[in-house]
Amino acid sequence: MVAINKPHGLLVHRSPIASDAGEFAVQLLRDQLGQRVYPVHRLDRKTGGVLLFALSEAMNAAMQMLFAEGGVQKTYLAIVRGYTDDQQEIDYPLRREDGVLQEAFTVLKTLQRTEVDLPFGKHATSRYSLVELTPTTGRMHQLRKHMAHILHPIIGDRPHGCNKQNRLFKERFAMDTMLLHAQTLRFRHPQTQEAVMISAPLQPEFSRMLTLLFGQQLAGDRL
Repeated sequence: MVAINKPHGLLVHRSPIASDAGEFAVQLLRDQLGQRVYPVHRLDRKTGGVLLFALSEAMNAAMQMLFAEGGVQKTYLAIVRGYTDDQQEIDYPLRREDGVLQEAFTVLKTLQRTEVDLPFGKHATSRYSLVELTPTTGRMHQLRKHMAHILHPIIGDRPHGCNKQNRLFKERFAMDTMLLHAQTLRFRHPQTQEAVMISAPLQPEFSRMLTLLFGQQLAGDRL
């Protein structure tokens, strides 16, 4: 297998709903390695972080099964609007495009809160939280929809987030990235049964916003 740290804005593979894109993670990695690669899971185009590929059909099938059976623990970081609870379990079913309702469960842990001198609406300041999100199901846009559901949308998220906040960040900070990062994957290797943990450092724009909003109180080793 091989893992990459996917930049925000890069599609995993070609999609008819994103005809504007000219680069794709699958093709870029295939060309770098000189062989076929198989994405064993997906990340939204706007999400950065750990993206895992298999190098053979057999490993792809084994990892797909591991993901489907809940054998892979995924951890994300996000910057969201408002002050979140210290810990929260979000148990909120999500509807697929075909109308089928599916169970969806996410565990939230607040890592840091900040209040910045940034007027918004009737408020003289703005509050944000850095959160760790651990989904135990893998529904489409699950984290984005769950954070919107508890009224703490992810900054930069469209269409599930707050358009006014997104506009504020674009005008004030020239920031147009969704602040959601796939930080770690943990699983047991299908062949060796060894424990595997893959971690991806933050992409530059996420790091920049972390510094702007939370200052230097966040040591790198915490993330």
